[in-house]
Amino acid sequence: MFDSVLIANRGEIACRIIKTARRLGLRSIAVYSDVDARAQHVIQADAAYRLGPAAARESYLAIHKIIAAAKAAGAGAIHPGYGFLSENPDFAAACDRAGIVFVGPSAAAMAEMGLKSRAKAVMAEAGVPLLPGYHGADQDRDRFRAAAAETGYPLLIKASAGGGGKGMRRVDSVEGLDGALESAAREAQSAFGDPRLLLERCLTRPRHIEIQVFRDSHGNGVYLFERDCSVQRRHQKVIEEAPAPGLTPAQRRSMGEAALRAAEAIDYVGAGTVEFIAQDGAFYFMEMNTRLQVEHPVTEKITGLDLVEWQFLVAAGGRLPLDQDDLEIKGYAFEARLYAEDPARDFLPASGDLIHFAVPAESPHLRIDGGYVAGDHVSIHYDPLIAKVITWDRDREAALRQLRRALDAVELHGPHSNLAFLRRLAAHPAFAQGEVTTAFIPTHGADLMPDEGDLPLEVLALACLARLARLDRLARAAARDGADPHSPWCHRNGWRLNGEDSVPMP
Repeated sequence: MFDSVLIANRGEIACRIIKTARRLGLRSIAVYSDVDARAQHVIQADAAYRLGPAAARESYLAIHKIIAAAKAAGAGAIHPGYGFLSENPDFAAACDRAGIVFVGPSAAAMAEMGLKSRAKAVMAEAGVPLLPGYHGADQDRDRFRAAAAETGYPLLIKASAGGGGKGMRRVDSVEGLDGALESAAREAQSAFGDPRLLLERCLTRPRHIEIQVFRDSHGNGVYLFERDCSVQRRHQKVIEEAPAPGLTPAQRRSMGEAALRAAEAIDYVGAGTVEFIAQDGAFYFMEMNTRLQVEHPVTEKITGLDLVEWQFLVAAGGRLPLDQDDLEIKGYAFEARLYAEDPARDFLPASGDLIHFAVPAESPHLRIDGGYVAGDHVSIHYDPLIAKVITWDRDREAALRQLRRALDAVELHGPHSNLAFLRRLAAHPAFAQGEVTTAFIPTHGADLMPDEGDLPLEVLALACLARLARLDRLARAAARDGADPHSPWCHRNGWRLNGEDSVPMP
């Protein structure tokens, strides 16, 4: 086993990896951009190295800078976390050339799954179910028209080289096909540098169910059951749960075995997630994420395992600690993603200071994975995930009660957040019944969107006082540091010439 690991990431995932590294006695090395110089992952690591300016392309996406930092720190391994370079085969190859262990799959396996059309061809050969559609290399519009007619409407256009909903369009009739193809190709080119597209049949009541797989370099593989990630906004997950509600043991085994076939088909090594779309008892391959997932804690809670520890073990050449028959589901878990964003404005990302942020104490029923504390700044430059609230209990109903209780205990004042939205979602009767599909939020949007008028008057008053107190502290600090103590601008009595008659709340 290597004795040190550089985490090529930031925020809550970097903090989470550091936690396991510390428990295993590994030296943890952080990297940071200028705006993250005082971030929690930098504070918690044993050493930290500056990468550059805030822009990700000049810091967290700069492969040569990360490799240089790893060499300077004497890191034995690099863990990419998720996002940024985690699924970049060039990064994995650069680590290999530098003689540094990459905690993840091979560059070849990443490349195989990185292009959706190629991935689907590999899955077809491995006998993994696919949605009807077109995944070919011929991008001529006439070819797409013919494929659409054969697939039938409604259908989805997707970017072949990307994910996260970018380059995705739903088309309900032939009249909308050409325009959707053009706009999807433009967005795919802008987001991924690749305009290629594919078509798939659009299911009307789908669920998003994914299987956690693990394989080692000795040919051993297991699946660690499923996660239901159906509750999404803008094709991005909001609340995940494990196991999936309503899934039978036979369906679970069938999906798990298909996911393992997918991993074996590309000689995959490490932690990976095979994502399926499911409806009416059938399931179909969507994509394979060649990294650890944001929602991996729910799998850890129902299995009692540390997936990052397994990643370190496998990356060092070790064998998987357990066989499939040794694994079992223990209880039920939820994860709610707390974001700095404004649900009322189509979940527009937000930024600003966390003036007040408090979470309940962890327990066997509650885990908080976060990358911020009160006083930290949520930057405009990166994903605005503040923390993940993870709960566990003996069954779904009890675990959901734990989630509601935990969300009610979270206190956050600063940038806009989805906290009130999460509370409403967790309390919704349809969610309690397990009636989850990818259309859950659009279907129940009117019930879920917070109404600022619902806040008690005393809460609004306290928020205003906190805001005014902060402005007063800033004014006093400016007065104290002023160059001319006799200037009226340095008075500490609140006097201002032409001051604003209103103060905007963050």
